[in-house]
Amino acid sequence: MMAKVLAGDFSLLRGEPPLEYLAKANKLQAQGKDIVRFEIGQPDFDTPENVKEAARDALEKGFTHYVPSLGIPELIEAIRDDIEKTRGFRPKKEQIMVLPGAKPGIFFGLMTTVAMGDEVIYQNPFYFQYDSLIGYMGAKKVQIPLYEKDEFRMTPEQVHERISRDTKLILLNTPQNPTGGVLTKKDVEAIAEMAEENDTYILSDEIYSKMLYDGERHYSPAYLDECSERTIIVDGFSKAYSMTGWRLGYMVAPREIIHNAHNLFADVASCTASFVQKGGVEALRNGQYFVEHIMEHFTRRRKAVVEGLNEIPGFSCIYPKGAFYVFPNIKETGMKSEELALHLLDEAGVCLLPGTAFGSQGEGYLRISYARSVEEIRKGIDRMKTAMEDIL
Repeated sequence: MMAKVLAGDFSLLRGEPPLEYLAKANKLQAQGKDIVRFEIGQPDFDTPENVKEAARDALEKGFTHYVPSLGIPELIEAIRDDIEKTRGFRPKKEQIMVLPGAKPGIFFGLMTTVAMGDEVIYQNPFYFQYDSLIGYMGAKKVQIPLYEKDEFRMTPEQVHERISRDTKLILLNTPQNPTGGVLTKKDVEAIAEMAEENDTYILSDEIYSKMLYDGERHYSPAYLDECSERTIIVDGFSKAYSMTGWRLGYMVAPREIIHNAHNLFADVASCTASFVQKGGVEALRNGQYFVEHIMEHFTRRRKAVVEGLNEIPGFSCIYPKGAFYVFPNIKETGMKSEELALHLLDEAGVCLLPGTAFGSQGEGYLRISYARSVEEIRKGIDRMKTAMEDIL
């Protein structure tokens, strides 16, 4: 049954991080100052040509009208094939809904499972949308602190300590934004088993599931119930296929959740853009070469940014195991995260995000997106090093 949710408090919605230095960076750039941009979680690669051609062909053929709210059959089949290949099970057609981006999957996943007063367990630091929507819905925030010593993993022991009879949902994100942390197979299995024992939903944000390093593998909590009882997978095309502006994602969930989410989505937006979905079919069918290509670049960039950060006075940085973010420790500088982010913008012309943009546990850290060329990364690191040597 769809969770009963009272009208939310819009003042609790955060939207994009309302941080003054982002506006300041844009202003400085507009004035002609060269700013190295490390704050944007967007691959700098163009969408694969074959994907663009599939969408262009759909447009030329007049594929520009309403399509089924759940998604076009071709894309649903491609998603089923990809889930079977990457997660080890083949969902039913009725378990899939195509959406305009992965973000709506988070929204609909929460809306169909969580009511006011329910407890939601999630990581801190977190992707800010989670905290925003959970607060808007009046649910109780149960945040699990992530620690550098654990490679920024939410451990089963931590979840076991906080789960209760009031826990309605556990929200996972692996690989994780903002830290690049990756849950192990044992982590995922233990959390999935706890969810089953406590009759708790799991909402698993797997948008970075194809972006892993050093032979790491992605493990989904859906292995236990194949998204038929309590697990919701949210994934999309923005990151791995460099399709951020296409706004294309999907959710895989129990039929009842898809049914309720579908009814809500049909009222809100009718359907996801028709020709965009054709591009998604091509990405899943013939786009793995592109993922492998960009991950070769991201591997070199990861090395450049971690090695460079560890040469900056007061900084230390571990290697992330997934995504394209690093979360360097800046505690030895003696500066707060927001203070240092503003200093680096003013003095070095480098725009990045303080760890506190992602929750209280981010104090003492910065988030850097290395979705930039190695040359741009080195330029930014050199500027940061000079700026820090001047004050330490």
